[in-house]
Amino acid sequence: MLMGPFFIYIYGPLLHSDFYLAAVLGSIIFAIAFTAGIGVLETYIERAGRAVGFEFGAARMWGSLGWALATFFSGSLLNINPDYNFWLSSLSGIAFLVIVFCIDTNILVNNMSKLKTVTSPPKIEDVIGLFKLTEFWKFVVFILGVSCIYSVYDQQFPIYFSSLFPTEAEGNVIYGYLNSFQVFLEAGGMFLAPFIVNKIGAKNGLILSGLVMAIRIIGSGYADGYIFISAMKLLHAVELPILLVAIFKYISLNFEQRLSSTIYLIAFMVFSQVGASILSTGIGSLYDSIGFSASYKILGSIVAAFTFISIFLLRDSDEKGEKMASNNSLERSV
Repeated sequence: MLMGPFFIYIYGPLLHSDFYLAAVLGSIIFAIAFTAGIGVLETYIERAGRAVGFEFGAARMWGSLGWALATFFSGSLLNINPDYNFWLSSLSGIAFLVIVFCIDTNILVNNMSKLKTVTSPPKIEDVIGLFKLTEFWKFVVFILGVSCIYSVYDQQFPIYFSSLFPTEAEGNVIYGYLNSFQVFLEAGGMFLAPFIVNKIGAKNGLILSGLVMAIRIIGSGYADGYIFISAMKLLHAVELPILLVAIFKYISLNFEQRLSSTIYLIAFMVFSQVGASILSTGIGSLYDSIGFSASYKILGSIVAAFTFISIFLLRDSDEKGEKMASNNSLERSV
């Protein structure tokens, strides 16, 4: 709700008057409002889905549709007045807060009681115990070597994308339209991803998403025009749905279900963000020294290598458990 006033009246002016103070303050605010918030929302959706019988991808699809609607206008609004995007962000925050207050959590608790899935909340000892599990660290290797590097690549991608157009303004507008189209495709991917992951297995879903990431990054390095780079951008609509659904499926099949949210937040959100913060400076220097194109070829090769290694590191999904999970979800839906 406060993003509009913060960006316009505090963060923007502070970037000009005291850049380093703005960087510290912005890092804290963005981490709390966005990064941490995303993890909490997605784990809540997954937990609620198991309680009332819907797939994570089907619910997450609506988030993608909302994102698509926002990005459809953001590129044009950025060229008119960037403040418009920030005020729309605050209006969205108000709408979200109203929705949160309307959620009846008693329904979720009652359903979980009927399904006998209510468990005691994890304690600090349980969280510490995760760091003693070999399988946990194998999963973290995949996150750091594949997902983390991909997220760092995606940070500066809009800049590289716009550079392939005659003017930066034209690139911003096209990127907004393309991003909107990509997220619409992503919404469809979210709907289909559970069927794909249930068919090929959680581990194979993670490997497939890593392969698509590697293709997109390396392909971006060979892009010589806006048509090819646009095609690489659209691959995100394939990779992200499979990755998110496969991560939750993999965690629920290979770890205690009551720790699923904790594992997702620590392994995927915390390690991924910490890794990205460490890698960002070095990769940024790589962009400056050898350019985006050559850097993307290197980053894509690293992702491909870690994806191959993960074939041997990650545990094969328990077919029996996976079928039971799929059948239970179907029964709850019926």
